[in-house]
Amino acid sequence: MKSLFVPLLLLLGFTAAAQQTPARFSLDVRYLLSLPEGYNKDTTKQWPLLIFLHGSGESGMELARVAAHGPPMQIAAGKKLPFIVVSPQSDFGGWDAGLLHRLLLDLKGNYRVDNDRVYMTGLSMGGYGTWEFASRYPNELAAIVPICGGGRPSDAWKMRNIPVWCFHGALDNAVPLSASVSMIEALKPYQPNIKFTIYPETGHDSWVAAYNNDSLYTWLLAQRRHRYKQVAIAPATLAKYSGTYVRNKRDTVVLTAGDGVLQMQAGQHKETLKPASDSVFFWVEQAPADVLFNKEGFMIRVREQEQFKKVK
Repeated sequence: MKSLFVPLLLLLGFTAAAQQTPARFSLDVRYLLSLPEGYNKDTTKQWPLLIFLHGSGESGMELARVAAHGPPMQIAAGKKLPFIVVSPQSDFGGWDAGLLHRLLLDLKGNYRVDNDRVYMTGLSMGGYGTWEFASRYPNELAAIVPICGGGRPSDAWKMRNIPVWCFHGALDNAVPLSASVSMIEALKPYQPNIKFTIYPETGHDSWVAAYNNDSLYTWLLAQRRHRYKQVAIAPATLAKYSGTYVRNKRDTVVLTAGDGVLQMQAGQHKETLKPASDSVFFWVEQAPADVLFNKEGFMIRVREQEQFKKVK
């Protein structure tokens, strides 16, 4: 029996392997696309991209529903916007930031998108989606316009370099005004002049007045993706940051000053920290990766707000 059983297993395994065929799983994202006037005339020009996220009422499989509100509704009515406007449609599960990021990468590969002028806006469920995307991929966006949505105030620091213009109706009984207020208050320490418009006599449909405000689009076009710029600081200021810093009594970072920068070493990992000001240093121009020094030590703003204290 044993001599027959083993060859039989081998034969079955070979047969199963021989029956394998190539397969593929792909995600289908439906969206309305509007190219700006003149897009096809100059094939070298790059254009700003505006991504609009609809509310829950426009979810589903009928793409035409997306044009019920906001920029796609205005475009359908004949309004000309100087952006590539992309209005995706969500199924019934809300907005997936990861999927939207994959869509953005695809758009960049297929259209002449100005990477420094990518904007996102959304209403209600789309307002929540806008806050969420900005907290997950802050280095992709030049500005956001969340309308009657909300997010996690604990994530506000991740969006500290993204200009925000938020809108909400004071009489909103679907998404309370406090949902926007909490996000704005959390961002104010990083953006003291953040723009927040409250319509005192408006309910949930605050997007009507917001998108009919032409100054909104003018403001968007003036925003560019944040890039850190290296500045010169006094050698004495730089020298005082040299030393060893520890977090949780086990994570250690050593900083050494020299040639106008700080060399950072954490275990085997090394980075060059360049000053953006007397207290803010960075190592990637476009990424939200920086070190903020304060009186107690410094805080690395990568993934979480990790505070290290100087020990020597």
